[in-house]
Amino acid sequence: MNLQDIPYIIYAEETPNPSSVKFVANKLLLVSGASAEYLSVAEAAEAPIVKELFKFPFVKSIFIASNFITVTKRDSVEWEEIRDELRVFITEYLNKGKEIINKLPQKEVAKDSGFKETVTVNTQHASPSNDVENKIIEVLEQYIRPAVESDGGQITFKELKDGVVTVQMRGSCSGCPSSTMTLKAGIEALLKRLLPDDVKEVVSEAM
Repeated sequence: MNLQDIPYIIYAEETPNPSSVKFVANKLLLVSGASAEYLSVAEAAEAPIVKELFKFPFVKSIFIASNFITVTKRDSVEWEEIRDELRVFITEYLNKGKEIINKLPQKEVAKDSGFKETVTVNTQHASPSNDVENKIIEVLEQYIRPAVESDGGQITFKELKDGVVTVQMRGSCSGCPSSTMTLKAGIEALLKRLLPDDVKEVVSEAM
């Protein structure tokens, strides 16, 4: 049987963030390594499935990665009231062959020359400028990122400055009550142990 002939099956997984649920598909939704986060319908012009999901009044934000969609809800409803409704909607939408994302989100950034250029919103690590940053990215990829993605989120390296590592957290990790503990007791402790002369602290930049 051709992979395209296999119907989508979606199941819901809880995440450490009580406001977020991860809807996992049995097939890829985006090419491997790609991901996108949407905080409002205004950002979803090139993401048909996201535009449809934002029509549900209780949807606050959406994060899509390789084979899952993490939906963060508003506090006005409980997951017991909406989880099955969202799972059925996503399943039916995908099995109708409708578009998921036509183009990843983009934004304008200023360059040193003063001009602006349009770039794809960075959902990957910043390019390392030295061996230490290379090692930090390797640690995040090998030890941290798989666990974060299994919880419906994503972590990426932004910069290292004066011993402070700045990371960006998306999906269920964004605004999660336990993310600070994960950041300090998990990520920071590991990087300080593996790179004691280079890493003093790890902080998360708000998205």
